[in-house]
Amino acid sequence: MQNKRVVVTGYGVVSCVGNNSSDFWTSLVEGRCGLGPITKFDASNYRTQIAGEIKDFDISRYLPFKDAKRMDLFCQYALAAGDEALEMAGLPMNFQESELDETRVGIVVSSGIGGIIATTTQNSILFERGPGRVSPLAIPMMIADSASGDLSIRYGAKGPNFGLVSACASGCHSIGEAYWIIQRDDADIMLAGGTEESVMPLCIAGFASMKAMSTRNDDPLHASRPFDLNRDGFVAAEGAGVMILEELEHAKKRGAKILAEVVGYGASGDGYHITSPDPEGAGDARAFQIAMKHAKMAPEDMDYVNAHGTSTPLNDKFETLAIKQAFGEHAFKLSISSTKGTTGHALGAAGALECIACVKTIENQVIPPTINYETPDPECDLNITPNTAVERPVRYAANNNLGFGGHNAVVIFKKFED
Repeated sequence: MQNKRVVVTGYGVVSCVGNNSSDFWTSLVEGRCGLGPITKFDASNYRTQIAGEIKDFDISRYLPFKDAKRMDLFCQYALAAGDEALEMAGLPMNFQESELDETRVGIVVSSGIGGIIATTTQNSILFERGPGRVSPLAIPMMIADSASGDLSIRYGAKGPNFGLVSACASGCHSIGEAYWIIQRDDADIMLAGGTEESVMPLCIAGFASMKAMSTRNDDPLHASRPFDLNRDGFVAAEGAGVMILEELEHAKKRGAKILAEVVGYGASGDGYHITSPDPEGAGDARAFQIAMKHAKMAPEDMDYVNAHGTSTPLNDKFETLAIKQAFGEHAFKLSISSTKGTTGHALGAAGALECIACVKTIENQVIPPTINYETPDPECDLNITPNTAVERPVRYAANNNLGFGGHNAVVIFKKFED
């Protein structure tokens, strides 16, 4: 059986630079940084005191309060992004009340950490007030697959439904796995992406103890500086990105606007270290190569790579090596950027947000910049689109993500050609 073609018909965003996809894209192109001092808790005695917090998010626009309080915040973010994605795609908010087959609609919306608010809150209740006072909703609100479960209930979707956890590669892996589900004809429509609520005391303290985060607390707008020689760590951020993937003929039959095509997905493991990427870049390069094999494309066909580009010393150096291995001499002709200078690092949501950025790049034929680039690093010597967006023809765009544990994921998008 020939594999089905898979297209993108919608997407939705909640981010520190905008709570919809339009504001998100404008911020990326204009390089408007969304990072600032942490306000969600007193971080004055933390090593890192800055983050990318969601602003002006009002769940009552989407849900009654009594329903919202049964969800952890990462699920609320996913729901808001899912609603925007469905509306853009012209799809119903309840598939069971539509003419579409709800058993052919699936969800893969993942999180790197899950319900950290519920975890820490209920843990405090346990030790301060006893086991009988722990909420009966504690477990459903904690577990990382709750976003997929909550969305499937809200939308009446009864197709493949799961969440996966691969740290900061979770969102990218989710979109790739959803692509395969449609390719093999197990669903016609998939909502896929990632969501995270990482600006919480335990997360910030843990990452800070690892010395993985920037300590430019006096200058948050310039703290995340991917590929710059003076980068000193990532800046944690919240967010959610949900993408609508659809089988091509299904989308055409209902007259959907097709935004891009998904043509390749590669996943690999470093088998090297719990936090550091492979220092030779071999694992990540292999994910690129697998994705290009499935896309039936040559390395020279690639136009743009949205890099993981976390602004940590090791990631940016080793990712540069991986891109060189995967693309050879063509690596120096690629347009590359890391949008994390603008958005910070939304962990399990990062790949989803950056896949959406790839589709927007194809739609607009504009490369979003890597902001805060001041001092070149000789070991990061590719064209990283410094500081200013660039117009150029983009037929193929790839998103690359790496996660703690050695998880690598690449998804390739192509300008739709019928």
